Amino acid sequence: MFIRPCYRLKDGKRHAYWALVESVRTTRGPRQRVVAYLGQAAPRRRRGVKRAAGSAAEPSLLEDSQAQWVEVDARRVRLERCLDFGGPWLGLQVLRKLELIDFLEEIMPAGREDIPWPAMAMVLVLCRLCQPSSELHIAEHLYAQTAIADLLGVPAGKINEQRLYRALDKLLVHKEALEVFLKNQLGNLFDLKYDLLLYDVTSTYFEGLALGNPKAQYGYSRDHRGDCKQVCIALVVTKEGLPVGYKTFAGNRADVTTMEEVVETMEDRYGHADRIWVMDRGMISQDNMEFLREGGRRYIVGTPKGMLKKFQRQLLSQDWQAVHKGLEVQLVPSPDGQETFILCRSQDRAAKEKAMHERFERRIEEGLAKLEQACLRKKHRPVTIAKRLGQLLGRNSRSAGGFETDVIAGPDGSARLVWRRVETWRKWAELSEGCYLLRSNVSDWSAPDLWQAYMHLTDAEEAFKIHKNDLSIRPVWHQKEHRVDAHILVCFLAYVVWKTLGQMCQRAGLGDEPRRVLEELGRIRLVDVVLPTRDGTDIRRRCVTRPDDHQSILLHQLGLNLPASLAIADEKLTAV
Repeated sequence: MFIRPCYRLKDGKRHAYWALVESVRTTRGPRQRVVAYLGQAAPRRRRGVKRAAGSAAEPSLLEDSQAQWVEVDARRVRLERCLDFGGPWLGLQVLRKLELIDFLEEIMPAGREDIPWPAMAMVLVLCRLCQPSSELHIAEHLYAQTAIADLLGVPAGKINEQRLYRALDKLLVHKEALEVFLKNQLGNLFDLKYDLLLYDVTSTYFEGLALGNPKAQYGYSRDHRGDCKQVCIALVVTKEGLPVGYKTFAGNRADVTTMEEVVETMEDRYGHADRIWVMDRGMISQDNMEFLREGGRRYIVGTPKGMLKKFQRQLLSQDWQAVHKGLEVQLVPSPDGQETFILCRSQDRAAKEKAMHERFERRIEEGLAKLEQACLRKKHRPVTIAKRLGQLLGRNSRSAGGFETDVIAGPDGSARLVWRRVETWRKWAELSEGCYLLRSNVSDWSAPDLWQAYMHLTDAEEAFKIHKNDLSIRPVWHQKEHRVDAHILVCFLAYVVWKTLGQMCQRAGLGDEPRRVLEELGRIRLVDVVLPTRDGTDIRRRCVTRPDDHQSILLHQLGLNLPASLAIADEKLTAV
């Protein structure tokens, strides 16, 4: 360590200040790190600090060589530069556990750039994890409000919108390598088997026309934003909800047309292991079923509601097996013996569907009565009444099959409405309420095991909820295709950190609550404590606020040690 002069212009005059610095090695080469600012130290004080810095014994760096204590003006003690610390610090610990930083430094070697691209990638991921926002907001506001600069050693003055955009471009090139690396790392860390793969598709919409992105198309919006263009995202996760990989498609792509491409991509990447694919009924078509069978792939899939009518006899039978209270299942082999159908009956689902049917039936009855009265009060053309009738049944389509309706023309040409209830539909509705059908070619599992495996699809649905609600993957503001793909990749990496933290919480006995842990530890701050001394020198220490009892328990359970302070980076003064 050594001392050096620094200069600052103040009131048009050049003032000299002194700082104690040490040389450190970084990925960008040797750098000088400020240990403490000495202010306008007198020559005697500077000599004492210089001797102490060169001594092998622990020095008293901020005091005269003969002194052990300094006098502080307690009335002028102040706090400066209060920054968000806990969330970025926790995210960085998870990234180190995943060894993702080392991997990025390996695949993105240092070049002539001022700031290494792996560090910029970490900025994007940590900001997406803690406070999701646009690259412009990160550059202009968010980065300066967090302690990421102190954690990564990237000064706030080096963060700008264009550098963040270039970091997105550099990161996207390594998408496949990142997916393979993270799949292997997660498997090693948490002993994952990858024997059950869950597949589902969602969409995310754009703000803007996105004219430069051919994937941006109008389609079925899960976000109820049919007025916006969108892209579709197909995601493959394990039964624990940990991601295996993903793929983006055009926004007007039908779900059933994505399955074959994604399955083949996963098999080319990870091999043709004996896996079981789990998908809902939206992914199933006759071509897809033949594709799964021809490749010798095992599957558990949902079926359309209409297939239940083929199993009316089984629904009436008593050969049901209880999985838990309120849920029963039974196996029904297919005639050719190649598949097994799993009939499922849920009491809670039956009560919900019964209430829905009754509500829609009541609305249809009230609407039909109003149409009858309208026909009696005034002459209407049959086409007018037929149009209103179609709108009524369309708004209540779940119970429309329970009514038989007809619009006829009277002797004077006016419309007359004739309708009646369909009792056979009502009986079938009562029988099938709460029932659904699965199909599988897994022959060595019991009915409860097959049902439980299919229920893991909720983990894939939960993954999409986390992407949309916690990581703000929507809306997409980027207009170019490669930037949109890079934005989704950053969200994917943040989701990996999220789920890794969730697994750490489970193993620590904290439940699967990464959201709560991030919120609790996110309240920890990094502050500069400024202590004015008698001789006019300000002692400045960059300290981490002490965790409360709840935060201390979380840190202890997770096996993490919070630093008490950080070294002060020299960002404002310029050395000569």
